[in-house]
Amino acid sequence: MEEQEQIGQQPQQDEPGKTTERDQAEAVAPDTLAAKLAEAEKQIEQYRDLLLRKAAEFDNFKKRVEGDGITMARFAKVDLLTELLPVVDDFHRSMKLVRESKDSGAVARGIELIQQKLMKFLESQGVNAMETVGKEFDVRYHDALLQVQRDDVPPHTIVEEVEKGYFLGDRVIRHAKVVVSTSPTGDSGEPVPAPSSGDEKNQPEGN
Repeated sequence: MEEQEQIGQQPQQDEPGKTTERDQAEAVAPDTLAAKLAEAEKQIEQYRDLLLRKAAEFDNFKKRVEGDGITMARFAKVDLLTELLPVVDDFHRSMKLVRESKDSGAVARGIELIQQKLMKFLESQGVNAMETVGKEFDVRYHDALLQVQRDDVPPHTIVEEVEKGYFLGDRVIRHAKVVVSTSPTGDSGEPVPAPSSGDEKNQPEGN
């Protein structure tokens, strides 16, 4: 009886040729890893294709924006030039009047009207002429073409404007060309620039 109990307690031996759960797990594991690796490679390829597409789309978008910018810059001039055409028409009519009329006063009045119209247009675009005569020479705004001795104004005063200077907003877009006074005692030195600082550069003159 005791011998039978010992026989019953002996561990059960695997039958030859029979597949155990451990063997099945070991057999399945390589297949699972290979499947996961294949899936990961597939996702990587998908992400790579997506990245390439996005890069191509961005490149096309960049080119399109650059092209639109060039087009806008080109056609932005259309409105500006169209507004100038009436002034050109007035010049043509004035030149015809000069050739056909002996009334110099009428010609002068016509040219003056054209000038007023042109200046009004420039002001509408933010362009303003400098006021120079009677003001102190300032290298930030003026170019001195000539110096003349004068005793009726202080030295370094602008006494004549040869060519107007202009601002666009608060920026100097053209310096005024002027004639500047010197001392009647014979001081022929260069005009002394007005004091300036970086904050005042390109600021409009006070009237």
